[in-house]
Amino acid sequence: MNQTVSALPQILAPVGNRASFLAALAAGADAVYCGLKLFSARMEAKNFTPNELAGLTDLAHSRGVQVYVTLNTLIKPDELIPAGKILDDLNRHVHPDGLIIQDLAMIALARQTGFSGNIHLSTLANVSFGSALSLIRQIPEVDRVVLPRELSIDEIKAVASHCPEGLGLEFFIHGALCYGVSGRCYWSSFFGGKSGLRGRCVQPCRRLYTQERTSNRFFSCQDLSLDILVKVLRTVPEIKAWKIEGRKKSPHYVYYTVRAYQLLRDHGQDAHQRKEAISLLSHALGRTGTHYGFLSQRSRNPIQIDRQTGSGLCVGYISAEPNTPSWFQPNQDLLAGDILRVGYEDEPWHVSLKISRPVPRTARFPLASSGKTPPQKGTPVFLTDRREPELIDKISKLESAVPLLSDVPPPSPFQIVLDRQHLSKAKAVDQRVFRTTPTSAGDASEIGVWLSRKTVADIVSNPEIGQSFQNPIHQQLWWWLPPVLWPTEENDFQSFIDQLLLAGYRQFVLNAPWQIVFFQNPRKLSLWAGPFCNIGNPLAIRQIQSFGFSGVIVSPELGKADYLQIPRLSPLPVGMVLSGNWPLCISRVLSDHLKPDTLFQSPKGEMAWAASCDSNYWVYPNWKLDLTAFRKELEDAGCRRFIHLMEPIPTSIQMKDRPGIWNWKISLP
Repeated sequence: MNQTVSALPQILAPVGNRASFLAALAAGADAVYCGLKLFSARMEAKNFTPNELAGLTDLAHSRGVQVYVTLNTLIKPDELIPAGKILDDLNRHVHPDGLIIQDLAMIALARQTGFSGNIHLSTLANVSFGSALSLIRQIPEVDRVVLPRELSIDEIKAVASHCPEGLGLEFFIHGALCYGVSGRCYWSSFFGGKSGLRGRCVQPCRRLYTQERTSNRFFSCQDLSLDILVKVLRTVPEIKAWKIEGRKKSPHYVYYTVRAYQLLRDHGQDAHQRKEAISLLSHALGRTGTHYGFLSQRSRNPIQIDRQTGSGLCVGYISAEPNTPSWFQPNQDLLAGDILRVGYEDEPWHVSLKISRPVPRTARFPLASSGKTPPQKGTPVFLTDRREPELIDKISKLESAVPLLSDVPPPSPFQIVLDRQHLSKAKAVDQRVFRTTPTSAGDASEIGVWLSRKTVADIVSNPEIGQSFQNPIHQQLWWWLPPVLWPTEENDFQSFIDQLLLAGYRQFVLNAPWQIVFFQNPRKLSLWAGPFCNIGNPLAIRQIQSFGFSGVIVSPELGKADYLQIPRLSPLPVGMVLSGNWPLCISRVLSDHLKPDTLFQSPKGEMAWAASCDSNYWVYPNWKLDLTAFRKELEDAGCRRFIHLMEPIPTSIQMKDRPGIWNWKISLP
């Protein structure tokens, strides 16, 4: 299908600071997305104050460019009023065209503040299969869904075939790839309390790990770069925007990538323009690129350990003899003002430096000692930022056109009242959740089983096992849906669920809110939102209640104060993960050089292993989450269902006896 000019997808540019915002405008972006100082999933970017963003938005609108603001973090109970105030300020003074969110509480806050823009569901919301779109379309404020970047073009088309009128899709075409599936990575949080769902990821997947005496960056992905393949996306009219990742990247990167994809979108049939676009991308200062799984028949593993995956463009390697100063010879001319980074952030000689004078590619460039460990021979040097005179001039001209808004707007009067709930007097229960078919519940009052082709066959097709779970001595089995469902699995899982309903099972835990579309009469069943739904506040719980959920297992990332507060404010019964094997992340890929079911170790001594679970890989630490010491306190606060995840542990894995209280004491910054 050929699209008309009016139906061309937007080029959506990332902007993490003022210069990048202006660079996007200079490049001719159709829209930009940016974050504030709070509630942004890229808190390491400089981001914006509402007052600063107001003037930039006015300039963007005067040039026909739309502005989307990211408020896409997990919201804690005590943050609902601050989040509402920010949203109110945006609505009254900034007037962005839309919000990008992951937490469903933002929908209710948008209603309460009278927000006039649209709402886009972030990739962190993990809308990964097509029939989910019918439920999302019932939320009138939501008009766009950002798809997971793991999808192939065939899967994108499958999702798009379900897209109802009035809802659009958005897809990432360029930029960094996370190892974990969006919204399903807890690695940074579990190892150090810096949550990716809160925009504070310290990128542990980029680090050096050791397995069986071999050290490498087994989880560090290349950048996604669809380059000329974006022409295939032109055949999917439901894709309304081509999104570029990179809110922590430089203005140079923003300008070059926007210009490149403009050429590919508007003049992709012209061989000269395609060549120019590829040249722009090769000089955009990103990592080496990959098409990843975009072409189903030519899928590529994004983890190539022989490629450099430091942020920036590799421009050379350290050459040095013992006891002599370090130097390198750049493979291209360097300009005055260029920013270089030596090595990776987890290496002792890592340093960033600014070049004060031009350096030709034929010259040796000495690295002055910074008092740190000298870099080893062969250490890569990356070019991370560049300000060509032409780009500086364009940014300066736009800077002079930004409206001056000297008046600081008065603080928002927004308030929210949350009714205290009557705590359930029902007896608290323990549920043990198994990956394979269990023979008994042990000392738990309930059994949960991860839903898969095998477990459905074991229990539904085996009369003896099935009858044992219907025995009145035991409560009925709970079926757990996986945290990620890909388009190719959608029909199978609908069939599995239909079989279970026909067999009389009525209790399910869903690990994405959108999975409720598999049930025609949800209010006649007991459907709980699972812990992978990442729910952490009562307004989000109210939203899923409207879908038909009857209970919620809140996010395991929360801290003590959150756990004790939520049950008193929740309109639904509340449960939590009390103990067990919680994954660091879930991924669709595994390095060809990493052995599954075998421990690997970080430089700090943390150990974990990767296990194949159906169509994904789950990465587990070798110590368990364990909040059992606080069970009574949690029960007194109103928690009524305590989950224990009983994952199979390979015989080669030795578990550590160490505290597994996660963020209980430190809360979640």
